[in-house]
Amino acid sequence: MKKTIILLLAAVVAASCAREPKFVISGTIDGAADETIILQKRIPGGYEGIDTAVLANGAFTLEGVIDYPQLVNLAIQGKRGGLNFYLENSEITIHGHADSLYLASVSGSATQTEFDSYKALFDESNAEMTKIYDRYRAAKMEGNEELASSIEKELEALDMKQKDVRKEFIANNPASYVTPAVLGELAYYLEADEMEGLLGKLDTSLNKVKSVVTMKERLVQLKAVAIGQKAPDFTLNDVDGNPVSLYSKLGGNTQLLLLDFWAAWCGPCRQENPNVVKIWNEYNKKGFDVFGVSLDRSKEDWVKAISDDKLTWTHVSDLKYWDCAPAKQYAVSAIPANFLLDANGIIVGHNLRGDALAQKVKEILDTK
Repeated sequence: MKKTIILLLAAVVAASCAREPKFVISGTIDGAADETIILQKRIPGGYEGIDTAVLANGAFTLEGVIDYPQLVNLAIQGKRGGLNFYLENSEITIHGHADSLYLASVSGSATQTEFDSYKALFDESNAEMTKIYDRYRAAKMEGNEELASSIEKELEALDMKQKDVRKEFIANNPASYVTPAVLGELAYYLEADEMEGLLGKLDTSLNKVKSVVTMKERLVQLKAVAIGQKAPDFTLNDVDGNPVSLYSKLGGNTQLLLLDFWAAWCGPCRQENPNVVKIWNEYNKKGFDVFGVSLDRSKEDWVKAISDDKLTWTHVSDLKYWDCAPAKQYAVSAIPANFLLDANGIIVGHNLRGDALAQKVKEILDTK
């Protein structure tokens, strides 16, 4: 009898184990022979492998367990790109072609279905944005700066509408595993108070998501450099190798200092530089100055960009790319990024670009 009970218990345990959640990916990739398929997830600095399989007549199967639904990448070894999709513990089917794996179909992942619905929210506005951008590019090529500036405002208005759609999605889907990625898309544009508000709307079930943990850590940093806070001091070498501190540029004739994070390799930074030059030329004698912090790796590229863009203010860098210490200190995750400081080092503006920066400088200095 005792032996029978033990056998029954063993059978129950075995059955229980068999029912443990796991993912099973069955797929076919046309145009590929016996190549190796890699399932991987993005981590800081690259990818981390989850599993691999060798194609057999274009077919493959991958199995495993994942802690929670998350965005992963399926790629062919030795080839760039691949398919990004939401993996979860379910039976998932993928069909695609080796030459366009990023277009492969995915079924069986409820989270991926949510993500597809989310992306569809932007189909109309993305098409409209493409048309507007074509007009903007044509105006630029024709040298019609007045028209280009007008069209740029249309692009900004449409971009703002898309941000509102993302915020609405977050509010309406607090427990969706897609929501952390949506919030991540907005993170760069949010001040500390709005970031805190949106994070506070998330269901507690998302607390285990790594990106949520990272954003909460970032929130602590954002609060330290939020508008109204005193900017933390730091010291880096200038182009001649001389140490220069942020605080050494405050006070005296300087009533407003733009702490500008940029790099020679950053296209949007280089596009914004003429705007900053224009504001510097107009308001420098009234007390406006710039302190440039470069995230470059090459001193040659850095110095050349300063010269090419006619950036006549003080520049510093540790030439450590994204490991730039002040960039981390100021929670900079994308560039261009900037902080506008008053004479006492109090932050009075954040990530102001183009007309917004010009208006803020004018508003403050023209009243002095």
